[in-house]
Amino acid sequence: MQCSMEDYKDKFKKILLQVEKPGRYTGGEWNTPDMNKKRRADFVFCFPEVYEIGMSNLGMQILYSIINKQEGFAAERCFAPWTDMGQKLKENDIPLLSLETKKPLKDFSVVGFSIGYELLYTNVLYMLDLAKIPFRAKDRGEEYPIILAGGPCTANPEPFAPFFDVIIAGEGEEADLEVLKIVADGKEKGLTKTEILKQIKSVKGAYVPALHEKGEVVVKAVIRDFENAESIDKPLVPVIETVHDRAQLELYRGCASGCRFCQAGYWYRPIRERSAEKCFDFAKSMCDSAGFDEISLCSLSTSDYTDLEKLQGYLEPYCHEKMINLSLPSLRISSFKPEMAKDSRKSSLTFAPEAGTQRLRNVINKNVSEEEIDKIAVAFEAGYESIKLYFMMGLPTETDEDIDGIAKICRRLKDLYYEKKHKRGLNISVSCAVFVPKPCSPFQWEAQISFDEMLRRQRYLRDQLRQIKGVNFSWHGAEPSMLEAALARGDQKQADVIENAYAAGAKFDGWSEYFNWDIWKKAFEDSGLDMTTYTGAQDINAELPWDFIDIGATKQYLLKQRELAYSAVTTKNCREGCNGCGALRLGRCTIC
Repeated sequence: MQCSMEDYKDKFKKILLQVEKPGRYTGGEWNTPDMNKKRRADFVFCFPEVYEIGMSNLGMQILYSIINKQEGFAAERCFAPWTDMGQKLKENDIPLLSLETKKPLKDFSVVGFSIGYELLYTNVLYMLDLAKIPFRAKDRGEEYPIILAGGPCTANPEPFAPFFDVIIAGEGEEADLEVLKIVADGKEKGLTKTEILKQIKSVKGAYVPALHEKGEVVVKAVIRDFENAESIDKPLVPVIETVHDRAQLELYRGCASGCRFCQAGYWYRPIRERSAEKCFDFAKSMCDSAGFDEISLCSLSTSDYTDLEKLQGYLEPYCHEKMINLSLPSLRISSFKPEMAKDSRKSSLTFAPEAGTQRLRNVINKNVSEEEIDKIAVAFEAGYESIKLYFMMGLPTETDEDIDGIAKICRRLKDLYYEKKHKRGLNISVSCAVFVPKPCSPFQWEAQISFDEMLRRQRYLRDQLRQIKGVNFSWHGAEPSMLEAALARGDQKQADVIENAYAAGAKFDGWSEYFNWDIWKKAFEDSGLDMTTYTGAQDINAELPWDFIDIGATKQYLLKQRELAYSAVTTKNCREGCNGCGALRLGRCTIC
């Protein structure tokens, strides 16, 4: 006998106090929209991570706000339950429920997943499993909702394509709403799921795996008028502490730097800025309606924003009056000025030189000179005594001399600090990721360094930095980095790998206490696949799994950038003039 929603709610309440952090599952946040309005169709946003992380996701909050402002449509949320709650749901035969109304996921019109990281793939299956929804699209009949995916990982959707009815490549603000309207109209007309999916294929950015034909191109969805695009005016106020409990102010999309390893810098082209006046209005609205005590300026390179000083001129009096901290993440060394941080109460600043030598920075097109790195010293004049530096290890052409350069930068900054006659010691935090070749970037064809070489280089740098007082070193694990690379450039055969890994117990793979390397190695073996096929160098003449997606920047441009990399020749910043990548076909660049 099937339970009613009220029965599920009653059973759910009984298990809440039996799990860690029950506030993850209660809902009821301040600024929650009206969920009792009449619905033509509804959408549940599924974020395959815990509440504290998912609630910090800006994209989800924007899409949630857009749909809930529409007459006849509603959006709810669902996050991956921690393992204790997942177990309780199964023990009590409770399907995965939405946060707002405790409605089973399988009863929604559209179930949408935001996938931002390759190591979240098994959590998608975990949530579908708890929701009692079959994993594969081919196994889901008319009684199941449309299952949709979006997010950064749609740059190469092939590893998870068999699990979804629809995948939105690119920005979802317009596409998700259009899909929901098509579903509502289709249901009212009595159309079958296949008939509805045929209509969804016409939506910009929509990839329908079951109906996709070889040679078809999916053009990435782009918000052309970013100045007037919807943002959050009344953000949800979390009921428990989250990773980023602050107002997130999106300044612009895209990046002018063109770093050759960076997927996001190419994926989010063309560059579209929002005016300082519009940004200030959003900031005030968010803080006034939610009571945040911190504003974070968000973009791929905040200090490159054209109107940054103008915006700070608007924000600083407001923040001072309201006792709000202004946070400046993602700073570009060459454009940082001391006055940018003068009123910030943060104890540290973050910069990303990425590589230890000028030669390697030229290879990756990180247009930052040694002299500009020394400019970090201006932060000392602003009173900062703690600096975070981000580097990448295993970049194409990297040698031990490049790794030595990381230690040399740290020594030089220490010397510059003491030249300013500071009495207290400077703390430097060095974080080093392993290079992961990502689709839609000039380095999408490159090999990742071997597992043993990752470990050797990490030990080598650790030993160098241990000799410098006041330097803390953290690094990304070799095993997760290798798996990330394998999944990032995967094809549809990897759906078997993901399913095998989940069946063997893989979930929350981004958490060190749950990541199990042996499970993943065996999952590849049982699927008849060699992981190194995906982590090794790719043939520049071969068709890549994601080539059917038009990201704007052309394949020819990416290849040209790769060629320049091996000559250590840089390309000018887009703000100095258009480099002709091809992204203008998809929308106007507001800095050109």
